[in-house]
Amino acid sequence: MRNGQNGRITALRSRIAAIEHGSGRVSARTALPFGVEAIDRHLPGGGLALGAVHEVAGGGPEVEHGAAAALFAAGLLGRHPGPVLWILGRHDLFPAALAQVGFDPGRLVLVQARRGALAAMEEGLRHPDLAGVVCELEGRLDLVASRRLQLAAEASDVLGIVLRRSRRFDDPALVAPSGAWSRWRITGLPSPSPLRHAPEVDGVGRPIWRLELLRCRGAEAATWTVEGCDAQGRLALAPVLADRPAAEIAWQRAG
Repeated sequence: MRNGQNGRITALRSRIAAIEHGSGRVSARTALPFGVEAIDRHLPGGGLALGAVHEVAGGGPEVEHGAAAALFAAGLLGRHPGPVLWILGRHDLFPAALAQVGFDPGRLVLVQARRGALAAMEEGLRHPDLAGVVCELEGRLDLVASRRLQLAAEASDVLGIVLRRSRRFDDPALVAPSGAWSRWRITGLPSPSPLRHAPEVDGVGRPIWRLELLRCRGAEAATWTVEGCDAQGRLALAPVLADRPAAEIAWQRAG
């Protein structure tokens, strides 16, 4: 009798510990690496946590059309096999652009749901056969709604990405507290010439982004200047940083 009671107490303690860590079950959280050592080393688990919800928004004018944020999400998911549920806020998703960052548009399951977008995302996150769920969202993402999304992602180990969009670059809704695992901001910077050894040649090279980690569980805020996703969906440190001594980089950031 006493052994049975001790077993029940042990099981109850395990359940409480799992709930306190944000999940009703014990799960080994995995991560999707960026493939950039400086970023992966900074993040807990060595990459973007799976079984979690992440917010991504553009910076400045980017926040309205969300192109860089969408390409960032597509590049990540291009390296994570399986179907992707993409919940549209507007009719402006360009599949050919997704293909250029390594994402096969044939993997897309598209849903148009401006008003019920979060409900559709929560439902999608409960399906473990999906590689990820992307939701384009205008307006607020409050603590209750975001926590529901996070719990749904934890239960299935599906990657959730909320693409925040707004007609105002300083929209307070974009910085309001939420239960998302991490929050990112991507701002486009001037692109270099397509030929680094011949800067006088006309044309535009690979996109340059200022990638900001604004908040993340288990990691401090940080900023990197990166080249946008290539045809395999991979980022790279921009040459101006990759070729610069670490001490000089730290001095530039401190300034």
